[in-house]
Amino acid sequence: MSLAAAADGSGHAVVIVGGGPTGLMLAGELALAGVDVAIVERRHNQELAGSRAGGLHSRTIEILDQRGIADRFLSQGQVAQVAGFAMIRLDISDFPTRHNYGLALWQNHIERILAGWVDELAVPIYRGCEVTGFAQDDTGADVELSDGQTLRAKYLVGCDGGRSLIRKAAGIAFPGWDPTTSHLIAEVEIAEEPKWGIHHDARGIHGLSRLEDGGSVRLMVTEQHLGSTGEPTLHDLSEALIAVFGTDYGIHSPTSISRFTDMTRQAASYRKGRVLLAGDAAHVHYPAGGQGLNTGVQDAVNLGWKLAQVVKQTSPESLLDTYHAERHPVAARVLRNTMAQAALMRRPDDRINALKDTMSELLGMDEPRKRFAAMISGLDIRYDLGEGHKLLGRRMPDLDLITAGGPLRVFTLLHGGRPVLLDLGHPGRLDIAPWADRVDLITAEYVGAWELPAIGEVAAPSAVLIRPDGYVAWVGDRTELGLTDALATWFGPPRTR
Repeated sequence: MSLAAAADGSGHAVVIVGGGPTGLMLAGELALAGVDVAIVERRHNQELAGSRAGGLHSRTIEILDQRGIADRFLSQGQVAQVAGFAMIRLDISDFPTRHNYGLALWQNHIERILAGWVDELAVPIYRGCEVTGFAQDDTGADVELSDGQTLRAKYLVGCDGGRSLIRKAAGIAFPGWDPTTSHLIAEVEIAEEPKWGIHHDARGIHGLSRLEDGGSVRLMVTEQHLGSTGEPTLHDLSEALIAVFGTDYGIHSPTSISRFTDMTRQAASYRKGRVLLAGDAAHVHYPAGGQGLNTGVQDAVNLGWKLAQVVKQTSPESLLDTYHAERHPVAARVLRNTMAQAALMRRPDDRINALKDTMSELLGMDEPRKRFAAMISGLDIRYDLGEGHKLLGRRMPDLDLITAGGPLRVFTLLHGGRPVLLDLGHPGRLDIAPWADRVDLITAEYVGAWELPAIGEVAAPSAVLIRPDGYVAWVGDRTELGLTDALATWFGPPRTR
């Protein structure tokens, strides 16, 4: 979209800065809810140099399935067991989910598919443009663009990465830990046959593999020294390779060269006034376990429906406080487990190897394997919604329901991004007339066990209230106790008759 559209001082209900996976997913969620949303993206197109993140975990695939678009990704990637802790593989093939696997798919493909979905939802993208600053007041923010234009937004969301201008300009602290190791990752061509595979030495971990085209090489090498902050060059890559292998294998014609470290930081708050953060703008960490992109996409799905309800004035602004309350602890746990993995993976010696062998033995046992695998894959997330049934605050299983209209999957009910009250076999018992315009009431039956990853079987409820992000907000036990409170808390005050 041309910036000329903003020349008259026009704006949008929500402006998202950054068109990566998190920004695209958030834009799709808001558009699905009927919110006027736009993305500002500095790239002129969706092309992404290099591979970046390399896959989707089980819970993220479930989320995409909830919106009816999982098959777009599954058809392009390679189904595999990708969950792991410090390169110790964790099998989830026995987990009670329709997607008991991960998906190997590089970020450039993930972005391309998400961008196609967002385009279908007619979300405008201001490309080739950067945000240079903003000023917020009680009703919104004036967002300054790099060509001098200004966009007015009721809410501004920074999905602009670890160096987020939005986070810095909002004055949100980013505490954490400085890096202890640094890696270069690149896609290049080579003149000599290298030592393929993963290698460990006193400096750390290194790896070389062929790209899908059969000609280029994807490589990662640990740098000898910390502290470089500029854009890495082919010369930097050559020096790093020579230090490790004694040769640079005649590298040339790089497609991409980038640097990443184990710096670990998290925004002190995910919201300040009309400004919110998601994805890497809110949390950065070592990429162990491949959790970063997945955590960001799940941030977006948690925030999207809440922000939509606030924008549409069906819920009070205080609903946005639950975004930080729920997602900050999730990312904090990701930070902790990636720091632990980094400690096991960097500069191995006999003591570290002994510790890794011990962890490998531990994770080979059934119960620890299930707990860690559920954590890495995002299937064990529980939002603190109070005491009660084990389903409360957890992901709703994708059950095969029996309805008057025929068989129906739970995730199919969530394709439109609306909340669902599922009445299991008691038609007419639940009255949600004051919320009928906001919540879908579905009567169905389910025959079978209710089972959660790493938890096991749980008692079958008589009804469940499912939020648009697929998490259970209320569980019925043959009474309606607490239902109206849950409806009002999550979907706004009742409509007056």
